Amino acid sequence: MTGPRTSRYARDVAVVAFAQSDHLRRTDELSEVEMVMPVLHEVLAATGLKAGEIGFTCSGSSDYLAGRAFSFTMTLDGVGAWPPISESHVEMDGAWALYEAWVKIQTGEADTALVYSYGKSSPGSVRDVLTRQLDPYYLAPLWPDSVALAALQARALIDAGETDEPALAAIAARSRADAGANPHAQLRGAVPQGDHQVRPLRTGDCPPIGDGAAAVVLAAGDLARRLCERPAWITGIDHRIEAHGLGLRDLTDSPSTRTAAEHAGLFDAPVDTAELHAPFSSQEVVLRKALRLGDTVAVNPSGGALAANPMMAAGLIRIGEAAARIHRGASDRAVAHATSGPCLQQNLVAVLEGDRA
Repeated sequence: MTGPRTSRYARDVAVVAFAQSDHLRRTDELSEVEMVMPVLHEVLAATGLKAGEIGFTCSGSSDYLAGRAFSFTMTLDGVGAWPPISESHVEMDGAWALYEAWVKIQTGEADTALVYSYGKSSPGSVRDVLTRQLDPYYLAPLWPDSVALAALQARALIDAGETDEPALAAIAARSRADAGANPHAQLRGAVPQGDHQVRPLRTGDCPPIGDGAAAVVLAAGDLARRLCERPAWITGIDHRIEAHGLGLRDLTDSPSTRTAAEHAGLFDAPVDTAELHAPFSSQEVVLRKALRLGDTVAVNPSGGALAANPMMAAGLIRIGEAAARIHRGASDRAVAHATSGPCLQQNLVAVLEGDRA
């Protein structure tokens, strides 16, 4: 093997294993620890590593979903309390936990990392919880929920002539048809578009509410090749943020996604796969334009966030799904995207490549 096509960093780092739970509407019978533990065991078993052999552990979750402070400390029971570990946590989607772990490996302080994330959205009202992301002075007191804000973005796209309701319905139908081959997806096959939630978005244009978890293992250099037959090398990764105020942004475009893609080297060569964290069908329109994705690119072959959207894990799953396609030889160069905040406010882009023979 000659290694990844390009390398712009001090160390070559790859995703060597990925696992996820079945994503369900409710998991009342499971605690967060019970939901996460099988996923951690599965991803470690795929590499043959034990928890004590991992150099760094980083998790992503939200205390707002759990309704209690420092809830993430309890899920560390799923990792194991002994031997002591080097551990960190981000109050973000697990994609940002992966970014922190990747930086840790770049510094040379670790050669391997376990990254996991999870979310139980079923106990409360996600639409209300997500209003806490908004500007606390002008927007949050009005309690506009995530669907209403996404509908504003969809309406802006329709008014600009960049899409229409039938095109959005086609995105949703394609995503859930592709999810038919994904045993972990919450929604699979033909799913009716349903009634309008907030015009112009129908039920089918919105992500399902559900519970789930995911985990990946990162490794550097030759160790990655020993742990995985075909590692998914992270040849570029970057994240950027838009202005917090929605009135300061053009909702039909995503400059932060484009900038992150440029810094990650996405436009240096074609990609064959794109796993986009687009919780609403209209957001795929924005991301396709920002990432310059043509019709030949397989977009969300896993079904994407329209088929399963576990809060705080859906972005990490996009990276994991893209890596898994490289592992099994279904992709050679892929882009994975994760987002957080209203209307694609924060965006992370990772480029993954397989070894060339």
